[in-house]
Amino acid sequence: MKKIFTCLAIALVFSFKSFSIPKLNSLPGATATLFLDFDGQTVLSSYWNGGNPLFCAASGMTDIQITEVFNRVAEDFRPFNLNITTDSVMFLAAPLVQRARIIITPTSGWCPGALGISYVGSFSYGDDIPSFIFSDRLGPNIPKNVAEACSHESGHAVGLTHQSRYGSDCTTPTEQYHTGNGSGEIGWAPIMGFSLNKNMSNWNNGPTPYGCNDIQDNLSIIATQNGFTYRADDYGEALNSGTYSVPSTNFSVNGIISTNSDKDAFKFVLVRNSNFHLTAVPFGVGANNNGANLDIKLEFYNAAGTLINTYDPAATLNVTVDTVLFTGTYYVKISGTGNANISGYGSLGSYTISGTSGLLPIHDVSLHGTVEKNKHHLGWSIIADEAIRNIYVETSKDGISFNTLTSVVPTAAAFTYAPTQNGIIYYRLKVTSVLDQTMYSNTISLKATGNVDQPFFVSTLVHNEITVNAGSNYQYMLSDINGRMINLGTGLKGINKISVYNQPNGMYVIQLLSNDQKQTERIIRQ
Repeated sequence: MKKIFTCLAIALVFSFKSFSIPKLNSLPGATATLFLDFDGQTVLSSYWNGGNPLFCAASGMTDIQITEVFNRVAEDFRPFNLNITTDSVMFLAAPLVQRARIIITPTSGWCPGALGISYVGSFSYGDDIPSFIFSDRLGPNIPKNVAEACSHESGHAVGLTHQSRYGSDCTTPTEQYHTGNGSGEIGWAPIMGFSLNKNMSNWNNGPTPYGCNDIQDNLSIIATQNGFTYRADDYGEALNSGTYSVPSTNFSVNGIISTNSDKDAFKFVLVRNSNFHLTAVPFGVGANNNGANLDIKLEFYNAAGTLINTYDPAATLNVTVDTVLFTGTYYVKISGTGNANISGYGSLGSYTISGTSGLLPIHDVSLHGTVEKNKHHLGWSIIADEAIRNIYVETSKDGISFNTLTSVVPTAAAFTYAPTQNGIIYYRLKVTSVLDQTMYSNTISLKATGNVDQPFFVSTLVHNEITVNAGSNYQYMLSDINGRMINLGTGLKGINKISVYNQPNGMYVIQLLSNDQKQTERIIRQ
């Protein structure tokens, strides 16, 4: 895709035509500068184009496209104390040994077959050798592809060679340019490979074309061989009185994960029990975290600094938390992480963490339970200002990961369950009001022996549904009190629902059959 030059060259570069380009800077206070040049240039160099002048036309890109390219490249270099700019004034003010110009142009005929071209290490040569991106060869997704090419050629300028992929024999690369892994939002490729077809691209620690054991540590090379290093850390990691505090009711804070050991901590205090909604979103240029470099992991801690939960969704780069929190102090930590396609090595970049909290229409949900003759009897009380829409009984084997066992009517205050498995079962309630606000009960644990007195446990006083708890798969027949069949069907082991929504109030009979075991129950619909 791209050609690497390693020889030195003396270059004179001056403006070919005056254009009004958006003047953008990612870190204007930094000394080191990388200049994205879109407005057309004439280049005189003894090494480029056989020593003949290069009359490079302007990129032809719109202001919107230029801004997207800038944002993508700026995010790639966000961890470093380096200014990405579209302003030639900022470029010319930087020291000769700490600057590079990347010319984006459709003038490509002098360099057949390349999407871009650069000298390795030219950022610190001190003679303004430019790199080139050939925009006419990077369609149709122009901003995305131009940005990936800009970062790739800039990577060469700051000392990097290509990243390759090898097979199990570790001899010849199977891909000179590593094309990455996966697809969709978390599809990834290394910047120094071929990243045009992946959403997520970042710096990598992997092999080069010179051998599968020739491991190139991109981050260390960039941060140690060019006169600049990483940005200063913006937020500390410690959980104490000095942790950066944010308002509990409504906040939005921007941050940067600048190294793969960096963690940013935030503190908030709730003065009342509240619904709490939090999002941590990496910088992107569109929907589904388009162009993000950072895959976020979020850790939630209580006032004592004890970890409550870790949020690291497998299929998204951002994190969303919806929960109910009681009065008190809480901490969250943001860090970079890996996913199914890549490790956390290059998971760096900027993010926004936002949170809101609101009063609970449900003030309290209290759950208790007892065991009697191998049956678990659950009871609860709910204190709420608004009507309840849904009540779900949830179970867990470890007290951490819960699944819905069944739903009960909003007016219910009890539920009986005959578990077929052995061991400890954890229970909690999930209660939702008519305002769509949710609260969880306390968690209780009850011991199960798996010895059920009868093959089925059936709710006998119902409203719209009959609940059947079965120890195995079964068949059933539902009849009215006169013996007229209403419904015939099958059910699976566990909790099942049979609708009687369209039936009048009164008495019904259900017959259940499983493994030559037969059970008959009377049902009252009210």
